Amino acid sequence: MVYLGLGSNIGDRRSNIRQAVELIRERVGEIHKLSSLIETEPWGYDSSEKYINAVISLETTLTPLQLLQTTQQIERDMGRTTKSLDGIYADRIIDIDILIYNDLKINTPQLTVPHPQMYRRDFVMQPLKEIADSNNLFTIFQ
Repeated sequence: MVYLGLGSNIGDRRSNIRQAVELIRERVGEIHKLSSLIETEPWGYDSSEKYINAVISLETTLTPLQLLQTTQQIERDMGRTTKSLDGIYADRIIDIDILIYNDLKINTPQLTVPHPQMYRRDFVMQPLKEIADSNNLFTIFQ
């Protein structure tokens, strides 16, 4: 099972999340669950714009790198022009993070899975715990 984190704090945030979910369904694979949408404060930087966050679980035939490339293309297609670099964050129309890819552990310059910051982010962990099988989470956190 693959878990993706979604966030938006520019424009119609709920609509942005819905659009991202639909594009993921079309381009990535079958979505099994979508968490509740939660509103959160920005993490790692100051902004007056709050986020809407969610997590989805899905099955895909894409490799982790193909999944990364596809989700980044979805971000660009939705209007995101810059990525966060070296911990410098900014407001964004959509952010799609690969949180978990089955039981793989990946650490390359392009991709780290499980997502290295997810354990520190309530806006990820709360919706993840809502939709993830507790046995699955136990294996992931080992």
